[in-house]
Amino acid sequence: MSVDLPARLRSSVTPDNGIVEGPRVLSRLSAAEAPYELFTLRPLGRVIGAELSGVDLGAPVSPELRAELNRALLEWKVLFFRDQHITSEQQRAFAANWGELETNPFIARGDSDQVVRFTRTAGMPGYENIWHTDVTWRPNPALGSVLRLVEVPPVGGDTMWADMAAAYDNLPADVRERIEGLTAVHDFVPGFDRFTDPDLLAQWQDAYPPVEHPVVRTHPETGRRTLFVNQAFTTHIVGLDRAESDRLLRYLFLQAHTPEFQVRFRWERDSVAFWDNRATQHYAVNDYHPHVRIAERVAIVGDRPY
Repeated sequence: MSVDLPARLRSSVTPDNGIVEGPRVLSRLSAAEAPYELFTLRPLGRVIGAELSGVDLGAPVSPELRAELNRALLEWKVLFFRDQHITSEQQRAFAANWGELETNPFIARGDSDQVVRFTRTAGMPGYENIWHTDVTWRPNPALGSVLRLVEVPPVGGDTMWADMAAAYDNLPADVRERIEGLTAVHDFVPGFDRFTDPDLLAQWQDAYPPVEHPVVRTHPETGRRTLFVNQAFTTHIVGLDRAESDRLLRYLFLQAHTPEFQVRFRWERDSVAFWDNRATQHYAVNDYHPHVRIAERVAIVGDRPY
């Protein structure tokens, strides 16, 4: 990027397709939402992340509580709960308030097909340390996920989330114009091939062919425009040659790395996170090896992005 400078200064050039310093546009869904009556909400970031207290995730969810939780989820993208002494069955029951539950053939299961269990040990370190949106290789990627920490390492093991509506809002106007109407291909193979038995991948290859999704999706509940490509599963942009596609994707992937769009959560045993997979990317920080970290996740079937 060339910069026009006064004659007394030498010329300056920074790399193209970078992120520049300066103010960020940090707009929430609503600047001043109505108060919550059934729990206490404490924001952890300017646009993303809030910790809730006064909710027992093991208890039945009334329609009124479900409505307030959903409003908070749309507003803050990821909700955090502490001291939730719940079972996998109760975790599933809570998630089911938002729809049908997913299964995932590539991750070890917990006590049912709808629960995946991430067991990270000295012999099996974590590999989720890349910015990604879950299962975008499906025609209908997950609406959201509920993650519970069963065993927490003595230090490290945080998870970070990025608000991809904020990422889209902050793209230069010419980039937003460039990607309008484009679609990209998503495939499970690059996200799993380094860590998964190739015979298992081959077994499921025909069942899960590559799919196309818009580079910018519209959130089905809020209407917000959201950047919807991720480094784990997006392989290329349709209609562009490989070099141009790679260059543009690198630039778009980079947006999730902006701290102003992020929230970071420090786990404790029995903490739970519930996030909107349609509006976020996340990154599991792998700084705790060789300590043990065990988590269970339940995901909710979503809609076809548009």
